[in-house]
Amino acid sequence: MPASGRPRAWWAHAARPERPQLVGALMARAALGMAAPLLLGLLTGRLGLGVFAGLGAMHATLNDRVEPAGLRARRIVTAVLASALGMLLGTALQHAGAPTPLTACALTAGAFLSGAVSATGPRGSAAGMLLLVSAALGGGMALPHPWWAAGPMMLLGAAWVLLLGLPYHPRTAPADRRALAAAYEALGGLLAALGTPEGAPARRLLTARLNHVQDARPSGALRRPYEALLAATEATSGLLWAWRPVPPEVAALPAALARALLGGPQPALPSWQPGTPALKALDAALRTAADAVAGRPVQLGTAPAPPPDPWRLRVRLLSPGSVRYGLRVALCIAVAEAVTAGLPLSRSYWVPMTVAFVLKPDLGSVFLRAVSRSAGTLIGIALTAGLLALTTDRWALALAASLCVALLPYSAAAHYGLNTAVMTPMALILVQLGGEPGRAEFWPRVLDTALASAIVLVFGYLLWPERPRHRIEPLLVAATTALRAYLTSVVESSPAPPAEVWLRRTAYRALADARNEVRQGLAEPPPTGRLAEQWLPATAALERLSGAVAAYAAQIRYGGRRPDPAEAARVLDSLDRLTAAARAHRPPTGLVTRPESPHDPGLSALGRAGYELDVLLG
Repeated sequence: MPASGRPRAWWAHAARPERPQLVGALMARAALGMAAPLLLGLLTGRLGLGVFAGLGAMHATLNDRVEPAGLRARRIVTAVLASALGMLLGTALQHAGAPTPLTACALTAGAFLSGAVSATGPRGSAAGMLLLVSAALGGGMALPHPWWAAGPMMLLGAAWVLLLGLPYHPRTAPADRRALAAAYEALGGLLAALGTPEGAPARRLLTARLNHVQDARPSGALRRPYEALLAATEATSGLLWAWRPVPPEVAALPAALARALLGGPQPALPSWQPGTPALKALDAALRTAADAVAGRPVQLGTAPAPPPDPWRLRVRLLSPGSVRYGLRVALCIAVAEAVTAGLPLSRSYWVPMTVAFVLKPDLGSVFLRAVSRSAGTLIGIALTAGLLALTTDRWALALAASLCVALLPYSAAAHYGLNTAVMTPMALILVQLGGEPGRAEFWPRVLDTALASAIVLVFGYLLWPERPRHRIEPLLVAATTALRAYLTSVVESSPAPPAEVWLRRTAYRALADARNEVRQGLAEPPPTGRLAEQWLPATAALERLSGAVAAYAAQIRYGGRRPDPAEAARVLDSLDRLTAAARAHRPPTGLVTRPESPHDPGLSALGRAGYELDVLLG
């Protein structure tokens, strides 16, 4: 929200780019991943195979992250296997000379599977999108010799990117240790922001980094430091809610522990006297974290992390949301195939490929992506026209394609339109390297992109019966349910049961998902943007309630407060009312004023949070 306090207009949310950090390692891997296959293709005279290997390297780059090797490998392998499968489908149909109706039916069926898989989560989203994109490309690009080599060459290109990301310096800390250290640094940032308006953004950064560490499933020597960090996070959340700062030397301790995790010296513990239950909880958690980082024995009483549910993907894949999204993608692809069959398009695969990119479910507003895709394509074509006016030398074009891919890690995180402006020159350069006249592809690609964007806007956005409540409100229900389980554990169990830490982690993660969905909705025009704006106070209230529950847990376990069943029942009832409002598509209308003074530790944290919920619910 702007400093004026008035909500920012939806178009301002949509046009505002992020400012991601430039990650040199990712950009270097991306450039080398594309350059090596193209250069080998030029040297051996098999540039057609080199183009497909470069395409696989690009798809691996789209899913490359700075993260533990196992998590990185699973992310890339899942996406590129789906991409190679789609390429095999598309090239087989083209090689067999399948009639247009059969090709359209096969691509529509693949679109349904792609959409259903995409709705299962971030990894499924990447795999589902690339399955459809590669199937469209395989059905339209010039076939290599032999025709079936396209998919295997993509796998080789992706394997090359995977190899480039392996640790090569024995002194470099493993990625899982670096991720845990980054989470400790974020905790220090949150402690430094306590009692200021910067506290909420600092908490969201810490939650994102904890999600990253949790996905890596730390084990061995990192398990205890991770679990100690979770305990410190709970205490800090309580202090954030209470608007209570800590001394600078205490706020600096997590960063020192992060340096110790990476091989630095063990820090000295600050000398201070915590005076409230929440401060005492933080002091105990930080001392335990220091012992855990130093390798000294600690007693955390934490249950092992729950294992992944092997049925989880199947349940999500067959859920109404996944089926609904699969039908949405299939409808748009069916319309795209029908339109392209009746128009003299030179590269008909560009239309379904654009539909797949625009409908990727975790990239924010569909409306914004459709508009940004058209604008980005126009900018990218202008850049490519300027390049090809200067040179058509294949070695220079291979270098230009590598530079474009190097920018993808940054552009993808900055803005969808910028990402399209970077990907379009790369695609047109690959067409040129494949032996086709790239200049002749310029304005037809603008028409194809505009056509695909119009199809998505009409059939996948305006006429599609799904409304924002299908995205925002289920996530709010999940967040309230998780928060209810966490509160129940705090009220009914003292000391904390071993599994409570994972109830708290589930609640924080569900809250982050809901907040992110609302944030994406703010970038859409009315009525979607208006609905997201109406649910924004509820997500903020739930985030504050999670902090109040953490503060209440500290009051019980460090301040001697006895849980009040009536007080807890009132808050649980308010959570149930909020859940019912989300299911009934009724955003609450109450106005809650955020306190800007420290909470009195003598008063119940839960009581104050319950009052705020009552005001919100009217």
